[in-house]
Order: sequence, then C-alpha cells, then structure tokens
Amino acid sequence: MKFLRTIAVAALASLLALPALAQDFIAGIPRNEALIIQGPTAQNADWFNIWAPGGGATTNGTQQLSADTFWFINPEGGPNPWQNALATEPPIYNADFTEMTVKLRQGVYWSDGVEFTADDVVYTVQTLIDHPGMNWAAAFGVNVASVEAPDRDTVVFKLKAPNSRFHALFTVRWNAAWIMPKHIFEKVADPLAYNFNPPVSLSAYVLHSYDKAGNWTIWKLRDDWQRTTIGMDWGQPQVKYVVYRAAGNPEARVIEQRNHNLDVINDITPEGMFSIMKDNPSAAAWLAGFPYAHPDPTLPSVLFNTKKAPFDNKDVRWALALLIDIRAVALGSYRGAANLSALATPPTGSAPEDYFVPMQDWLTNFELDTGTRKIKPYDPTIAEQLAKMVRPQWGDQIPTDPEQLKRTFGFGWWKQDVQAATELLQKAGFTKQGNRWMKPDGTPFTIRVQVEGDAIPTLARAGTAIAQQWTQAGIDAKVDVAGPTHGQRLGTGDFETVIAWSIETWGGHPDLSFFLDSYHSEFIKPVGEIQPPRNLQRWEDPRLDEIIERNRTVAFDAPEVKQLGQDFLKLAVEEMPMIPLMAYNKFAPFDTTYWTNYPSIDNPYSASGPNWSNIRYMVVSLKAATPAAQ
Repeated sequence: MKFLRTIAVAALASLLALPALAQDFIAGIPRNEALIIQGPTAQNADWFNIWAPGGGATTNGTQQLSADTFWFINPEGGPNPWQNALATEPPIYNADFTEMTVKLRQGVYWSDGVEFTADDVVYTVQTLIDHPGMNWAAAFGVNVASVEAPDRDTVVFKLKAPNSRFHALFTVRWNAAWIMPKHIFEKVADPLAYNFNPPVSLSAYVLHSYDKAGNWTIWKLRDDWQRTTIGMDWGQPQVKYVVYRAAGNPEARVIEQRNHNLDVINDITPEGMFSIMKDNPSAAAWLAGFPYAHPDPTLPSVLFNTKKAPFDNKDVRWALALLIDIRAVALGSYRGAANLSALATPPTGSAPEDYFVPMQDWLTNFELDTGTRKIKPYDPTIAEQLAKMVRPQWGDQIPTDPEQLKRTFGFGWWKQDVQAATELLQKAGFTKQGNRWMKPDGTPFTIRVQVEGDAIPTLARAGTAIAQQWTQAGIDAKVDVAGPTHGQRLGTGDFETVIAWSIETWGGHPDLSFFLDSYHSEFIKPVGEIQPPRNLQRWEDPRLDEIIERNRTVAFDAPEVKQLGQDFLKLAVEEMPMIPLMAYNKFAPFDTTYWTNYPSIDNPYSASGPNWSNIRYMVVSLKAATPAAQ
C-alpha cells in the first residue's frame, strides 16, 4: 500500500493538469459503449492526412480505425497470420517478380457513400510518386514503373526491377501504405498541405469529435459498418465508441486505469505494471505472470547517426557498445524484465528458432580486432545472470530451465570490456586526458543521447543508464528528452545517438523485409531531409545493398530467406550501425470492467498495443462485460 500511495502522490499534479477526466471526454456517450485507450497528444490536432507529415497524431485512431489497405499480418504469428483486407487473395507475382497483380474486394464503401474501386489505388500510388514529400513516396518512386487498373476490381503494378517483397508496402504489421479517397484528394490543390479534416473513413469507424488541443479523439462505429472489410469478415462490433485520450505520465495512467477511466494503456513503468497486476482483480495482461509484458517484434537500440562524425566510424560504435553493462541497463529500465538481443532482430515470434539458436556458435566465435589484439566479445551467459538477479524478488515465477531462461531474458549479449573499448577508441585516433576522452581533433568527446521521455518510460530509463555508463568511462554524455518532437527529429537526422528502433519484423515470419528493404542506399537522404522509414541511422554499405537485392529476387516463403537474414545479421554485428538492446517488452495492461476478450499469449488473435493498426481486430473482438460489472 505504501507503494500505491507513492504513485498516487506522484500522479496528483499530472491528473490535475489534464484537460479533463474520462467522464468529461465522453459526456453524453454511455460508458459501457465506449472503449477508452491511452493515446498521444497531437501537435496539430486538425491534421488527419496520414499520407503527409503535418504534425497530426496517426496513432490516435486515424490509421487504426479509419484507414484500410490490401493485407494485414498478425505480428503474433499463429496458424493463420495472413489477413486479406481490401484484397481478396495474396499478391499475384509473375515469374521474375517484375509485376504484381492485386484482386480487390467488391462492395466496400467510403464513409461518405462513394464505392471503393481500383481507381482509388491507382490514384494513391501515382499521387505519392508525384509528391516526393509524402509518406511512402520514396518506396513507390523507386519501385513502380507503372500502375494501372484494367478493370474496377484489379490493379497491376509493373516494377522497375524484380522485387518479391513489393507487397510489403501494402501489408500492415504496424502500418502500411493506406489507400486514399480519389474523389476527395483529386479536388485538392496540394495534397501535402491538405489536412483531410474531417477524414473520410474506409474502415469501420468514423471521426466523432476531437479536442483542438490534441488531447483526445473520439471515433464512432459507422452506421454502414457492414460495407467495410471489418464488417464483412468480423461481423458487427460491440464497441460503439473508441476514445483515444492523453492520460498523463506513467503514474497517472495507473491511477486512471484503477478508476476504470482507461481500458487500454499503451505503456507504463514496470513498477506500475507490477502494482496493477498484484492487487487489481479487473486487470488483465498479455502474460498472467512475470514479466506480464507483451514482447513486441520491435528492437529498441542505440541508433547512431552514421552520417555524423565520429559515429561514422565502426570502431567508435563498437567501443561504445563495449562500455555498456547490459545487466545494469536491463535492471534500470525494465527492473530485469528484459529480453536482450545481440542480433539486429528482436528475439520474439519465430526469431529464436530462425536466427538466435542457429547463430549461437557464430556469435560465440565472432572475433573483433581492437587494433591491439583480437577478442571474442560475446557472452552467452547473460540470461542466467539476469535470472539470478531478479529471482530473489520473483521466486518461482523465474524459470530454471536454461532454454526457457533464454526465451525470457535473451540468448546473450556483449561483455562490458573497458580495456577493449579503450583500444578501439585509440585505434580511431582518440586520446585520453586524465579521465576525459578527446576526439582526434583535440576537442572533448561529447554525446547527446536522445530519448522520447514519459511516452516510453522504460526506454528513457535505458538512455539514462547508458549515458551514465559512458560518462563514467570519460565521455561527456547527456540525455536529451525530445518529447513530442522525437519523431520529427528522428526523421530529419537531428540526433547523434538515440534510444529508439529502426528494426521491426513481421513477428511470425523469418523474412526481414519489413524493415530490411528500406535499408537500401537508394532511400538514404541527406541529414536535414526526411529519411523514409526505417533506416533512421542512415547506414550505407554495398554489402547491405547486395543482401537486399538478393532478397528481392526470392519468394517470400523461400528457404533462402533465412540464410539471407543471417547474412544481414552477421554484417550488422561486424559494422554495429546500431547497438541492439532488447525486445520492446511493453507494459500494456487492460481493464476488464467494461470489456473482455482482450488478446493474450493464450489467445493471440491480435496485437495488444493501441498504437498498432492491427488493434482494429482487437476492438471488433471485444465483448461487453456483464451488467453487474458495469
């Protein structure tokens, strides 16, 4: 109880600062018809154009509830991870992967009553190509030679070069290229400057209202929900209203959910999660026991801006990796509930069997030349070390089986080796004056470590722990809390190092194209211009291009996919363009007072985080709780 009182006191100021509590947000809306989700604060709340960067919040339900595209893949995997949406079947390629045909579903309508057709798809792709500043414009411009609609239900893409992964641009794992309403945008002078307000919906929900200050957005089930792909495949949703609302800092979110004003939390601190799960009978989570968290197929890392010296030097990047004590980072950020990764892919979904198990011998024998000697930096015992640290608190909840430990805490990571880091920095021309590292030009070695802040508290803590370790080693490292400017600064390269991710996988499939295709050098922009997702570190290497180009010429399910994935992972270890840290274990509890049937490890029908576009399947699968619970 003492801990809960501490949370309540810490949250009070944040709660008082909120524009309104949940009851005020949904005035006039029956509480038992509304799903309330922790959402972001939008810098430009009037902006709903998800095809152009205008400061709006796409994760306020815009892309989750009103947008649609050809296909979805369940990041949890399972027996049937592939979902046809606007398309009636998977993509149809010709023999050499230079042409892709898509068959479209009939009877789908925009929320203003206009029928969706192939003309919308052709218009979307051509408009994005014609306006390079728009999202997905770079990928379409590089790939598409032409796009045409031979009839109202068929679209044919002719590609500039073989690309067996072109369909990934239209396949949602977190988001994808959404289809634009031609009949709306063709009347707009400049699609980059158009706010698309109010948005015309292609999915099951339509905008109801929103706060001009950007603190909340409310969506309502369409009257003609049956004329959407959700209605056709899933039937009538029981959730009539979906409220995305800012809910204060992590401590405030705990209080709000305890008060049943927040059904779905996007992320909180480990302490908040442990507290909620300990004594709240209405709480539910992905895992019923420690660590409770949902392991997203996303890889938080230390991203380097490889276009800025000295981070363009792999010896410097490796030195910074070897100065990290990952055990302290795991304890400081996740209270030990971290699944570590030395490879540039998260250890979730099918990745343990596809990559981590088969690559253990290679990792153990990997040698690094420090300029003075060769070392083997990999430590395969990290899982046991972390388990030993947290077992006194969690007891029998911590497994003892070595294989289970690896899947809970990770297969291994790099040894902290200050001497090897010293040798690598000296190899790169650095010198030490007293306890202070100096760059080759004689100026002090300083590092700005950017973090987002309270939106993702675990990663902010990880950045603080790493900055402290670098400072202790003689590098002047300072944490830079970016807050709502985080995404914009990532895109323009306004950072030196940042705790974020540029690697996200399909989850249940070994193919790495979800992020890997975008790593090709053809997509790299100069610092200051917006870098297309997802190569935020702007890593450029001819060997990387070769792997990507080979992957584009083999089928999505071909046996060669795993070998090409291993080739990439080995190159990423050698060059260290980012320091992989861990899977993104997200502490995202649910409240079951009003709604039940949330996804879990035992029922993984959907992603559980509210920022994921796949959450549309969760929203339409929820069941109203019993009247007594309401």
